Amino acid sequence: MKKIALAVALISWPALAVADSKNPTWWDKLQFLAHNPPDAFQSSAKSPAPNAFGGNVDVSNECGPQSETFIAINPSSPANLAAGSNEIFRLPMRGYFSTDSGAHWGGVDLPLPPPIGTNGIDFGSDPTLAFDSSGNVFYGYIVVFFSAGVGNGAINGTEMAVARSIDGGRTYPTVTFFAFNGGTNHFNDKPMITADANLASPFRDNVYIGWDAASGGSAVGGGVHVARSTDHGATFTIARVDDPHGPGRSIGATVTVGPGGEVYAAWNDFAANAIVFNRSFDGGATWGTPTTVVAKQLAFDIGIPAEFNRGALVYPACDADRSTGAHRGRITCSWMDFASGLTTHTDIFTSVSDDKGATWSVARSVGDTHGGADRFNHWLATDPVTGTVNVSYYDTRNDTTGAGFQTDVFLQRGDGQTFGLGTRVTTALSNEHDCNGLFPCASINYGNQQGDYEGLAAFGGIAHPVWTDSRRNQENATPTCAGGRGLMEEVFTATVK
Repeated sequence: MKKIALAVALISWPALAVADSKNPTWWDKLQFLAHNPPDAFQSSAKSPAPNAFGGNVDVSNECGPQSETFIAINPSSPANLAAGSNEIFRLPMRGYFSTDSGAHWGGVDLPLPPPIGTNGIDFGSDPTLAFDSSGNVFYGYIVVFFSAGVGNGAINGTEMAVARSIDGGRTYPTVTFFAFNGGTNHFNDKPMITADANLASPFRDNVYIGWDAASGGSAVGGGVHVARSTDHGATFTIARVDDPHGPGRSIGATVTVGPGGEVYAAWNDFAANAIVFNRSFDGGATWGTPTTVVAKQLAFDIGIPAEFNRGALVYPACDADRSTGAHRGRITCSWMDFASGLTTHTDIFTSVSDDKGATWSVARSVGDTHGGADRFNHWLATDPVTGTVNVSYYDTRNDTTGAGFQTDVFLQRGDGQTFGLGTRVTTALSNEHDCNGLFPCASINYGNQQGDYEGLAAFGGIAHPVWTDSRRNQENATPTCAGGRGLMEEVFTATVK
């Protein structure tokens, strides 16, 4: 969610440094909920007809905006998908589930703990999901506690949450809340979760969740943490995996597992302007010394026309090859940086390691025709059956405005070092700047827009990207939701074979 330069007057934590801090990604949602009552859930009265979007599927079909999307595939039953998104005008996280490979979807709200303090409210943010080998799905998110009606929202603390579903994402009856920080230490932000679904792993079905705490009042910042659970998400043990004596200026932690139960974490160290990596060979109990994957040009984020007034975040997405193919064990990481030879447009780059993260290949663009377009908000998934590396991202190459406002989602496949031509996944362009020339547009949530990331899952040669899509905001000439509000940003997906 929204990241802007921090002003002390906006929050109640006086120890927070101003000059070198960034707001956490859930900040804009806080600003809305501090001044407006939360919405109740409301489906659109205008359900789309079957195949209305030419192979794209509106997962949410919900009034109000959703953003920041994620998706996971059940390895023991690949037709079962689970997904999630932020709910910008509502308090809980939203979960989605499908039992027919993404053709049809249901939805569910995720649990929240009791609020804290006078006029207390809490909300969820930053979805991430993973299945284990037994078909359990784990949904990770952060919880933000605040008091409404106090300035711009007096923050009472943040904590991590991991909810567990045993029915493929239909319900989440159990949730573990942990790592509470009450306002004198740091914010929790941008978690990513994985589970060890390797049948032969000594750490089979361990659950790992990584997150950053880059903003905060502590002398060295919050750092990057990875928590592990050996009891199906009931309890978590936390380790700091970046330099414990360093500045703690990192964001966008991601975590994945190798075929032998290795645990890998990576993040954007925006103080060092590098993608940084660490690893554990004992199921996340202990960690090595952080090493650099690549030095880059873009430090934290960049303003691009397609996102209007927010910045596109720099973060890694990494996965390991758990197939039985030629590159078994290969780790591939992707990130956004300036396009080669340019300082005006962005591209997606990858690097691979074939020695468990000891060394990394030279960074390479995912390729394809760039043409001065922007690529951003990527995700990467390595197919555990075929070993194919899949990368999806927003792309402005087909923009018709001449200003780079319109986006598609593209998917590319390869071995991590080389990729084939991109496949256009979306069947219609999205525009997060205006609505048919109308600006500003009440059908666009300008504070959050696409959010900071999108999701992607792959299994058995089939990929499922999930993204924030605004094509249906053009329907709002005749509003279909209560209070005259339209659909705004929706969660969309597709099945790519």
